[in-house]
Amino acid sequence: MSSRKRQNPYSKLCAVAVLLGVAALAAPMAPAADPKPMAEWGKRGDLVEPNSEMAVAYLDGRIYVVGGYPSTRKSVDTVQVYDVKTDTWSLTTPYPTTINHASAVALDGKLYVIGGQTNAGGRREKSRYVSAVHAYDPKTKKWTARAPMPTARSAMAHDVIDGKLYVAGGRPPRGHDFAVYDPKADKWTALPDLPTQRNHIAAAAIDGKLYVAGGRFGGGFRSEITPALEVYDPATNQWSARRPMPGARGGLNGIAVEGCFHTFGGEHPSAGPSGVFPHHEVYNPKTDTWTRLPDMPIPVHGVTGLVYLDGWIHLPGGGIRRGGSSGTTHHQVVRTNMQCR
Repeated sequence: MSSRKRQNPYSKLCAVAVLLGVAALAAPMAPAADPKPMAEWGKRGDLVEPNSEMAVAYLDGRIYVVGGYPSTRKSVDTVQVYDVKTDTWSLTTPYPTTINHASAVALDGKLYVIGGQTNAGGRREKSRYVSAVHAYDPKTKKWTARAPMPTARSAMAHDVIDGKLYVAGGRPPRGHDFAVYDPKADKWTALPDLPTQRNHIAAAAIDGKLYVAGGRFGGGFRSEITPALEVYDPATNQWSARRPMPGARGGLNGIAVEGCFHTFGGEHPSAGPSGVFPHHEVYNPKTDTWTRLPDMPIPVHGVTGLVYLDGWIHLPGGGIRRGGSSGTTHHQVVRTNMQCR
């Protein structure tokens, strides 16, 4: 057998690369694996007042928390405002009525608050649902009435597509309701029914489509919950079903970040002693799959709307026990490395 040392087949290539001023070649490397999904949790400044069943939205450097009710379950007209730069909360002009289970969103430089109910409702009093819509101007700090929804609704979900607001679901008998609002025309248009009637749901707009996840069928937290995921395409004016959530959840919240649909929390007796789900589950529309990330440090329910800002998802307030008597001042934040584009 020859004693001549066997030459590395890459050595000539490396020499050529050095002569050409190119980084030396090494043995072929395996492609980098996708980073493991992570979630980093933190806290920000506490709310002025404890709250749950309220609406949350972002406008011009501030997060707004509108209405809801604290541990007394007495609906409030309070509007709490978070200044991102100072990490502090303050109060601004109250909402025109007491309100809870409403939706809030920023449109054309104003804060819109949609629907909800003026009292807590329950066994001893009939819930008073409203169709009212009011817009808040941060420059004048005044509320102005706008065109009401086609029907009075509470505990629905929403998001914005191409400058228009889509609102889906609501407490019985409005679980199938679905309509779109054009702020420029100040006009509502009824759309095809949400296929699975439900309330206390999560919604998010991704790539021009509205995704609606989870929810419950009845008005109370003990009613049956669902893992349903349905998506509406404005281009076809049709709904279709997607892969359901890993488990049924009602009273949850959601937001779209980097093309992913993040869902948080929820309530139901099946959630355990507190009745509150700690789940942080994320849906990828590209692969039609769900991923569970690390649980919420403080499981909450009773918040409609979230805010994504400077890489962090903000989750202010919420109830820590099932029912409406456990609102908190907690202000949790989370950031992840998930991308679904």
